[in-house]
Amino acid sequence: MYSELASIYERAGRIKGMKGSVTVLPVMTMPEDDITHPIPDLTGYITEGQIVLDRELHRKGIFPPVDVLPSLSRLMQSGIGERNTRGDHRKIANSLYKCYAKGRELRRLEVIVGRDGMTEKDRLMLDFADTFEREFIAQGEKRRDINETLDTGLNILKRFSLD
Repeated sequence: MYSELASIYERAGRIKGMKGSVTVLPVMTMPEDDITHPIPDLTGYITEGQIVLDRELHRKGIFPPVDVLPSLSRLMQSGIGERNTRGDHRKIANSLYKCYAKGRELRRLEVIVGRDGMTEKDRLMLDFADTFEREFIAQGEKRRDINETLDTGLNILKRFSLD
């Protein structure tokens, strides 16, 4: 299946006799939103990344509703840093990802024990996850450049004393 999908994407990206390429954005919906299904899994490897949209973020009014945890870019490492974006890009990205993952994990615990049954630190991480979605992921109609985006993330980390 990998070879068949790769050949489809390769054909879609070339125009005989013309310079350049065509950008292909494959869009898939899977039964039960199962991104571990072989087709989205293989597509992510072929295309060097994937952006996962989340129904729950959409219900919360977060736009674009990008679920940053399963989304990935295999090219990000070579495209960030001092010469491309900023020297602190990797550090900020790692901190945001780690804290958001912890906050999302704690949401499952909150369903069981309730917010009052959680530690102050756990409640702080839940608040961080909510703030991260509202202020970092959500952009609405506003367009942010990379510096504004990194500054937004850094400010959220500082507000929660997580930098």
